[in-house]
Amino acid sequence: MAQLEFWYEFASTYSYLSAMRIEATAAGRGVTVRWKPFLLGPIFQSQGWDNTPFRLYPRKGDYMLRDLERICAARNLTFRLSPLFPQNGLLAARIGMIGAEEGWGAAFTREVFLMQFRDEADISDRTVLTQALRLAGQDAAVVMERAQDPAVKNALRSQTESAAALGIFGAPTFVTEDRELFWGDDRLDHALEWAATVRGGGASA
Repeated sequence: MAQLEFWYEFASTYSYLSAMRIEATAAGRGVTVRWKPFLLGPIFQSQGWDNTPFRLYPRKGDYMLRDLERICAARNLTFRLSPLFPQNGLLAARIGMIGAEEGWGAAFTREVFLMQFRDEADISDRTVLTQALRLAGQDAAVVMERAQDPAVKNALRSQTESAAALGIFGAPTFVTEDRELFWGDDRLDHALEWAATVRGGGASA
């Protein structure tokens, strides 16, 4: 079966849109999704930014807010932007790394995004992440302890470096098996079509 890597950042509004629909959309195309949490902060810093471009450029931020409101209304999703935006998703990403390895990362990720952009919760708060883990069917205390393991921290750091090496500059980004990059929720369908066609031998890189 064809595969598509879903590179996402927990602070990313548009990653929220993709996380809430990617599995069902991919299943309809016969594509398996690999969930790849990473940190945009180091990538932004390498470009000379100390914040998200949606804060650095107010008009872009205003557009994003209205764009998200329109899209979420069409998809029956709630969207509220917390004053904490962009939030600190470091611990959530470490937990997401564990979940991706064990098969519950998608469920956990969706819960975190809903808590952030539906409920305006602080996703750096361990209580919030504990609730997300429980909703994903996990033993929160055990996973929280594992998230402090240096091996998990190093794995997330390495994954973020891999994102930069691939040329990823924003989230969400979708990467096909032949290493084509598609950036943005509005490119998800194109990415899935490419992934399915490449596996079927109908396209070249």
